[in-house]
Amino acid sequence: MKGKYRIIVQNNKIKYDFEIKRNITVIRGDSATGKTALVDMIQDFYENGVDSGIELQCSRTCAVLSGRNWKMQLSVLHNSIIFIDEGNPFVTSTDFAEEIQKTDNYYVIVTRESLDALPYSVNEIYGIRDSGKYGYLTK
Repeated sequence: MKGKYRIIVQNNKIKYDFEIKRNITVIRGDSATGKTALVDMIQDFYENGVDSGIELQCSRTCAVLSGRNWKMQLSVLHNSIIFIDEGNPFVTSTDFAEEIQKTDNYYVIVTRESLDALPYSVNEIYGIRDSGKYGYLTK
């Protein structure tokens, strides 16, 4: 995948509207800023579609990668934007870094840990800020 992609995900409580520009984007920040809520909303939409009460707009499939079977999940995702929440130990491994280099996906990684094995740009590290019902990424 090349280029930038706008992602809008919302429910009746909050709306996230942001753009990603590179194949690896990192979201960092304090507790209770909405990082996990964003990933949970995308997971809920991916699993349940419109029945989830979530509205997701993006020109690419958005999915969540997690758990011990991450390699199997990753093997079926192509030209997608893949979100990974903190707490998944594979994200800091060299095995993960090697696997994602072979894919055509974009990755949005929520973490507070160092990702030394991944080649990401310092210009693509964001935090989430919100103002009421609206959440957005900030540098």
